[in-house]
Amino acid sequence: MTTAGGTSAVRIAAGLILCLLGATRPGKAWAGPETVLFYTHPADKWENALPAGNGRLGAMVFGGTAEEQIQLNESTYWSGGPYSTVVKGGRAALPEIQQLLFEGQYKQAHVLFGRRMMGYPVEQQKYQALANLVLSLEAGGEVSGYRHELDLDSAVITTTYLQGGVKYTREVLVSPVHQVVAVRLRADKPGRLSFTAQLRGYRNTAHSNYASDYFQMDGQGADGLVLRGKSADYLGVAGKIRYEARLRAAATGGTVVVKDDVLSVSKADAVTLVMAAATNFVNYRDVSGDPAARVDLVMTAATGLSFERLKQAHVQEHQRLFRRASITLPATENSKLPTDERLKAFDGSNDPALAALLFQYGRYLLISSSRPGGQPANLQGLWNKDMNPMWDAKYTTNINTQMNYWMAETANLSECAEPLFRMIRELTDQGSETAREFYGARGWVQHQNTDLWRVTAPMDGPSWGAFTTGGAWLATHLWEHYLYSGDVQFLREYYPVLKGSAEFFLDFLRPDPKRGWLVTNPSTSPENFPAGPANVKFFDEVTTMKTGTSLTVGSTIDMEILRELFSEVEQASSILGVDAELRGRVAAARAKLAPLQVGRKGNLQEWLDDWDETEKSHRHISGLWGLYPGDEISPRRTPEFARASQVVLEQRGLPGNGWSSAWKAACWARLGDGNKAMENVQYAVGHYTTASLFSICSNAMQVDGAFGLSAAISEMLLQSDGGEIRFVPALAESMTSGSAKGLRARGGFEVDFEWQAGRLVRATIVSRLGKSCRIRTPNSFAVTSGGKSVVITRPEAGVIEFATRPGESYSLASVNAGGQ
Repeated sequence: MTTAGGTSAVRIAAGLILCLLGATRPGKAWAGPETVLFYTHPADKWENALPAGNGRLGAMVFGGTAEEQIQLNESTYWSGGPYSTVVKGGRAALPEIQQLLFEGQYKQAHVLFGRRMMGYPVEQQKYQALANLVLSLEAGGEVSGYRHELDLDSAVITTTYLQGGVKYTREVLVSPVHQVVAVRLRADKPGRLSFTAQLRGYRNTAHSNYASDYFQMDGQGADGLVLRGKSADYLGVAGKIRYEARLRAAATGGTVVVKDDVLSVSKADAVTLVMAAATNFVNYRDVSGDPAARVDLVMTAATGLSFERLKQAHVQEHQRLFRRASITLPATENSKLPTDERLKAFDGSNDPALAALLFQYGRYLLISSSRPGGQPANLQGLWNKDMNPMWDAKYTTNINTQMNYWMAETANLSECAEPLFRMIRELTDQGSETAREFYGARGWVQHQNTDLWRVTAPMDGPSWGAFTTGGAWLATHLWEHYLYSGDVQFLREYYPVLKGSAEFFLDFLRPDPKRGWLVTNPSTSPENFPAGPANVKFFDEVTTMKTGTSLTVGSTIDMEILRELFSEVEQASSILGVDAELRGRVAAARAKLAPLQVGRKGNLQEWLDDWDETEKSHRHISGLWGLYPGDEISPRRTPEFARASQVVLEQRGLPGNGWSSAWKAACWARLGDGNKAMENVQYAVGHYTTASLFSICSNAMQVDGAFGLSAAISEMLLQSDGGEIRFVPALAESMTSGSAKGLRARGGFEVDFEWQAGRLVRATIVSRLGKSCRIRTPNSFAVTSGGKSVVITRPEAGVIEFATRPGESYSLASVNAGGQ
């Protein structure tokens, strides 16, 4: 099963080796309210089904008793095929657009950008649903004792119930080791298990532009089914993805019969179903793979293995990642409720352990949807039921894709970000063409969306497509990985990506004629429309544009991202000892970028001019990028801008959607207000969270909010921006005692810690890189290593600092009774 990361045989062997290495953390009871989702009824709709995945194959399990549906995905099954959206010569219109924007002629600039600088096709391709495995179960009678459960620690979904005097048990897993979906059905009395199975494909008729609805369902041999098909043609791009999915049944007792496209099991004691699926995708430019040969390879490796053997290897590999980190918070009676009831009852304080569950759920989703060698988590992670999903279930890079990975480093899942890093590098391919043809610039650029085929040109219209810093924002994740890992080889490998992004903006930036600052032009603040001259009478004068325009110059988020990017390139070039001349140019340009500004209402301005928003509770809080995920704004270092950020958060309030709540919670945590952070977590739980803990955006399932809540909760407990570690910096009142294990801090530190009555009482810090450890705390701590005292310096009030050695562990113990 060849991927960009290698063959499936290699991946299977690597997975087995990793299983032998172990790497679980001792001393933790893993089954409990922080790691288990359970329900007393099957899922009533797809969004409430339980997810499983191995980074490539995804399954949504409903848990039915008369009919079980397991909806299936494969991460490379997208519409279209290799294509480009680059339009030659778009740069010819750029000088006029820039002049119009500097003159305040926003409407005219918008129209010209739409006519001359959009990519073609104007839209992008879609992530598509693969198949459904449908089991029609023949047992009769009333059902009792029902339990449908997802154990995050084992990554196994289990459904149990009594029916007709028989206890039925069904387990589902998606193995990262053997690359199969495995289903085990058991009855506690012999001969009581009978059902039929079908692998059902999807018709590609969900969109009027689709030109193909091909798939074929067949039996295969005496114990199997096979489903073959191809992806949709879309936007004039031929569907080039071919897939095959194959099922095999092995029964204990009873009989297995295949007729046409139906597999029938009769009077068995237990049955194991193993399914493999693959496409012909090799990489974003190559679709020459053989899906049948790939499935053959996987099924051959899995044939003859018992379910217990598959499960053991799967669980061990999953726990290698999952058990690296945990959070423990007080459990209450509410913590024992079924998950859907638990969510409804949550008031922000009556179930502290729910925050720990949300943290671990985000980690579970990332492990399940983003593994080395695979594709990054998209808008829906890995799970999608539609051929025409909302927002195409692609990669939206004006917040959503980035949010998916905010917690990867802190939550000790660094390697799960590898697919993101590889995608960023792949984007430089068309990104360099887009830079040249649309902007006459060197380097590379990517706007607000991309897909499996790594297209980069503006899309969806000027108000969305003119976001030129989408790729630069992505590139900051490369530097973040270096800050956590200290991996110089990684930095050397990805430095050309950082450099290329900086080179684009050195060519693209223009001096604002009124103020002299360097600004992006055109610019947008993602999806937000200012109540300024840009939108006066716009609806009347341009009847085809119903939403006004967001085009402007020098938006705050652009400036914040570029200050970060230029600083990173300057530091990286110095560390690597290269590009001294470039280092000087990015430093000079950074000093001239438009600065942060406080508006007349005390708010941090979102635009260069002091404009209000047309939508008062807009979901994006883009101007606060420098607060979080950036670190330009700090209550201690920049109190004026921290206060102005707080004004924005208060003005926007709680409404928005799942990912918006998560971003606001993280910002409040960075401001040190744990109660406000928890208020947004509670709002997300009550308004934007499905029974299965997915996030909701405009009534559509997304994963970004679940990932974002995980990041926000970890930010409440541990912060390491600004070159210092801060333990429990933003505790909510309901979180005044607890512990955390395996969280990571910038500088190469891994930490376990415990707090009581709102203050840190002890911590263990493992130094991976041997850097100086700087901790901001008002309290006194004794630091020891190997039983010996460590010399502490106090470079300033409220700070302790000590030297470390690579691989050594340091213990902190509180020596005073003061509060923190």
